[in-house]
Order: sequence, then structure tokens, then C-alpha cells
Amino acid sequence: MVKSTLRILLIIAGCLFVALGVLGIFLPLLPTTVFILLAAFCFARSSEKFHTWLIEHKHFGELIENFQSGKGIPRLVRIRAIAILWLSIGISMWVVGKLWLIVLLAVIASGVTIYLCRLPTCSEAES
Repeated sequence: MVKSTLRILLIIAGCLFVALGVLGIFLPLLPTTVFILLAAFCFARSSEKFHTWLIEHKHFGELIENFQSGKGIPRLVRIRAIAILWLSIGISMWVVGKLWLIVLLAVIASGVTIYLCRLPTCSEAES
């Protein structure tokens, strides 16, 4: 019972992440790559059918395969992700204006930036 409930929740989360990833293609402050990778994570643990569909997808498949195999992400994707991250965090810092929240946002953004910079980079031709 618990396994089937968890499986259903992971499938729902995966579908939500795919939807957010697709929206991110059109909305500049929504990160497509992160949501697609989260969807792949959810589907890998819940549905072989959905995971296979995502891996074989003509736009997202290669990105996921490169990431999961340890090849990394394309340099341009990394640069865009970091730029959008800091743009959106910067806007959030400006809007909230509370020092403790600004510090928290800066720490989170710094951690994500460090993580992205430590990922291997595959060439654009491979991706």
C-alpha cells in the first residue's frame, strides 16, 4: 500500500515537473533543465514507461542521458541556468528587502552555483 502510494506520488510529481519544464521553455525565469532532471529522477523511481519516454524524448532525452551517465551538461545550459538563477534571486532580494532573507537567498543561490560549476561539461556537439 505504501509503495503504491509513493509510486503514484512520484508519477504525479514527475508529470508536474515535466509541465513546469515545458513552461520554462517559454518563461525566461523558470528553469527548464532543473525540472526535467527532477522529472527523470521521479520517473526512474516510479515508472519505467514514463522514464523511457523522457529518456527517448527528442528534446530532453540527450540532456538527461548525459547528466545521468556523468558526462555533464552543455556549457551554454550551465551559463544560462546560472544567469537565470542569479537574475531571479536578485529580483527576489530586491523585492523582499529583509536582510535575513537576502542572506538566505544568497546562500542558496551560491550553493546551486557551486553545484552547477562542479558538474562536468560536455560539448555542445555531444548534447
